[in-house]
Amino acid sequence: MEYFRYGEDGIRVVFGKEINEETSERLISFYYAIRSLNIKGIFDIIPSFTVCLIRFDSNFIDYDDLVSTIKDLDKTQQKFEFETRLHEIPVKYGGEEGPDLSFVASHTGLTEDEVIKIHSSTVYTVFTIGFMPGFPYLGTVDKRLFSPRLTTPRTKVPEGSVGIAQLQTGIYPFESPGGWQIIGRTHIKLFDYRKPPYSLLQIGDRVKFVPI
Repeated sequence: MEYFRYGEDGIRVVFGKEINEETSERLISFYYAIRSLNIKGIFDIIPSFTVCLIRFDSNFIDYDDLVSTIKDLDKTQQKFEFETRLHEIPVKYGGEEGPDLSFVASHTGLTEDEVIKIHSSTVYTVFTIGFMPGFPYLGTVDKRLFSPRLTTPRTKVPEGSVGIAQLQTGIYPFESPGGWQIIGRTHIKLFDYRKPPYSLLQIGDRVKFVPI
């Protein structure tokens, strides 16, 4: 880990420069470990792919004391055990639901059925939630499915759309603009502001797509 001050009330904890499963596992373990301590003065913990941002109130905790706590967690070098869930997400691939499936197949040299089989045979990890509330960045996609983002993003991607961008896959929780290759769609609701914790998927959870 590396630690950097972030303004007057933040610490950036950096775990690496590359997005991969090893870095993600270390970061997610740290996120749940620091959260479990319930440190008075920390008011937000924001995990991303390779960085975890900790926001704190200096009226309750000193910056150096907080860094010391983080270093102690690092020294233990033990994986913090946290509870995750496996979500099976039904997906209708291709057609109007997955308008870019044919492009992905052509780009990768695979048939559409092979793309579906490969995409749905992997159990993905929720690396982080971002872009919009409840949007999961899932990895890692099989290298055979590597596909670029759209040259020109769509102005409207339907809610529930399942997309691929390079070696990640994700699900759009709301209708929104987007530049990922859309290969299918699910009816599962990913975000509900009436039901805490609001987002169906949490970082560290596992996701398996089930063709329907």
